[in-house]
Amino acid sequence: MHRKVIALTLFLALPLAAIAQQGGVYKWEDNEGNVFFSDHPPPEAADFPKDIKNEHGITIETLEGKKSEEQLQAEREAEERRRQQELQLRADRALLATYLSVDEIEMHRDRRVELFQAQARVTELYIRNLRRRLAQLNTEALRYRPFSSDPSAAMIDPELAEDINETESTIGRHEENLQKYQNEEQSIRDRFEGDINRFVALKGLDTA
Repeated sequence: MHRKVIALTLFLALPLAAIAQQGGVYKWEDNEGNVFFSDHPPPEAADFPKDIKNEHGITIETLEGKKSEEQLQAEREAEERRRQQELQLRADRALLATYLSVDEIEMHRDRRVELFQAQARVTELYIRNLRRRLAQLNTEALRYRPFSSDPSAAMIDPELAEDINETESTIGRHEENLQKYQNEEQSIRDRFEGDINRFVALKGLDTA
């Protein structure tokens, strides 16, 4: 099937060179293969890519048409890959500029890990002391209602009940902190393990 070339009314009145001198001629093709020329493409031509030609009919610029969602998604994915590659390149440069050997990385890792381990040890000691105090408070509470089986026992002192509740709450908070320190220690180990593996790969070291 031969393509049809459609020249708009403006082209019937003015030569191509004259129109081009006014700002360039746009050439585009629709989905049916029809070719169009105009110095001002109509709105319905916005979806199609266009060549801008000068007075000699030479293409001086190409404009992209409206992109499909698949094209836009592909561009977003390509841009994300480019961004990740740039981030990795920066990280690699920083890694090589910071350390000279695997031993240096491990030494830095161990120092960071020791900080979290020290915090964890202090927290564990505090929790043990709190649990001992809670056990003493609970033992004392057994003398009072509602914990005592003695129907003649007095109602528990509000201050004692509040002390028990506050001690339990404090233990809970410190147990959460202890878990946080342990998680942060593992995160540090994982991150440094990744740095070591990357350093070895960048340096081409033999770890066998």
